[in-house]
Amino acid sequence: MEIRSSALRTNYRRVRTIVGSRPGILPVVKADGYGLGMRRVVETLEPLDPWGYGVETVGEGMALRSYGIDRPVLVMAPIPPSEVDRAVAAGMRLSISSPGAVENVARAARRAGRRAHIHVEIDTGMGRAGLDWRRADEWGARLRAANDGEIEWEGVYTHFHSAADLGSRAIFEQVERFRAALGELRHRGPGRWMEHMCNSSGLVRSPELASDLVRPGIFLYGARRWPGVEDPESVVTVRSRIVLVRDVPAGTTLGYGATYTSSRHERWATVAIGYGDGIPRALGSGGEVIVGGRRVPIIGRISMGMTVVDITGVPGPSARVGAQVTIVGEDGGERITLTDVARVSGTITHEILTRLSPRLPRVWLP
Repeated sequence: MEIRSSALRTNYRRVRTIVGSRPGILPVVKADGYGLGMRRVVETLEPLDPWGYGVETVGEGMALRSYGIDRPVLVMAPIPPSEVDRAVAAGMRLSISSPGAVENVARAARRAGRRAHIHVEIDTGMGRAGLDWRRADEWGARLRAANDGEIEWEGVYTHFHSAADLGSRAIFEQVERFRAALGELRHRGPGRWMEHMCNSSGLVRSPELASDLVRPGIFLYGARRWPGVEDPESVVTVRSRIVLVRDVPAGTTLGYGATYTSSRHERWATVAIGYGDGIPRALGSGGEVIVGGRRVPIIGRISMGMTVVDITGVPGPSARVGAQVTIVGEDGGERITLTDVARVSGTITHEILTRLSPRLPRVWLP
């Protein structure tokens, strides 16, 4: 797994160009930096002066602190009550999805003898977390009552559920709901919090919605899926090697379930990579790799550590043991993108990246 530091930085700068100079940028580095390695991701982005970093668990936030990161760390999911003291003591920003959660944070702040910072999530349709936008008058009053000086209500935000679907108008409905809830909160007292809505799809699709903070994730890591917008640079390449070449006659079966049978004389190459490395088994039905600058089909079912491809017709040096195979990336003018792999696998680029296993060495390039 080759990772280009320069491409990651370029994509960050593109976010800045898209949203302008005002909003802070909160790179989302959860799931071990989307599978790239969180430590190296933040070390690469630190010179660009992000506002802070977004994570999903307190453990991820503690890892950032152990790397020497003292910027704001926003835990963007509800956390168990048992984790609140540790998070507050480490100075993390905590997302609030219930009045009870802010009361827990207040108690933890008193025990830690320090001020705690919260970002209140408003659920405008995502459903998995946040406070109901329709009841802002009720929970807003309770949250203000719990804010006794030991808590700084630093931010308020929502999350778009369909911003990547350019045919959907749901993003604008969510914005209206968010603004209605904010209006109710301000009616009950001055609101001096930061406001943020935009994930990668939101900031690319509607940069005018970039308010105080934006939260880019998959755009930074090189996924391509936004028509009309310059693609981010490819950050990740996944390669392996041929470890066996076989010539087989017609009628030879292949793989678990013998789902593939050769229809003629064929040359097969066994590649040292499989679903144990994070390669989706679904690629065994229609997936391709690049060998010697040519796309060749994956045949049969992908095994835990082996994948077989049909290299019939691929010339000499490219078809021998030890030759390079590209699963994601470019070779000889051919390209297979993360988006291509996700489409054939019936999933999303986020899952492709984050499922790549630690068994694949991460090789960071300039």
